[in-house]
Amino acid sequence: MGQGFFLLFATVCVIAALIVVVARNPVHSALALMACFLQISAIFILLDAPLPAVIQIFVYVGAIMVLFLFVIMMIDVREAVLQRFLPGPNLPALVLLVLLGIEMIALVFWSSRFSVALPPAISSGDTVRQLSTALFADYLLPFETASVILLAALVGAIVLARKDER
Repeated sequence: MGQGFFLLFATVCVIAALIVVVARNPVHSALALMACFLQISAIFILLDAPLPAVIQIFVYVGAIMVLFLFVIMMIDVREAVLQRFLPGPNLPALVLLVLLGIEMIALVFWSSRFSVALPPAISSGDTVRQLSTALFADYLLPFETASVILLAALVGAIVLARKDER
């Protein structure tokens, strides 16, 4: 029974992800992304992991999707399609993208943080306390980096939505 539900949720998730990429209308793409996020949270529930399921719904479906829809509604999509993303030749940007990708892969393979060792067992009573301690003590830098990236995305959305007054 559980495997059937997993296959159902995974199939719908993959189909929704394909619609995100293929859809021409950005609102349809955002709604398909929301459906994909909901399927992922359903898979978390099948895995008996209610905390990641709730975080998936609150953070991604709630906050991130509202931000995406806000940006889509603020930007004139028809005008943005006519403009090129990078004016001029794109070769320097492509070279930079490849170099950053190689650097990221090298850092992942040579870092001691990404080991195969299992994390220490967590007792069921102190799960949230240990999770929050690990998040704000051991993983403070990645947590703050993610918050700065989200802030930069918000500032970028405001700059893109602003009309030029020149």
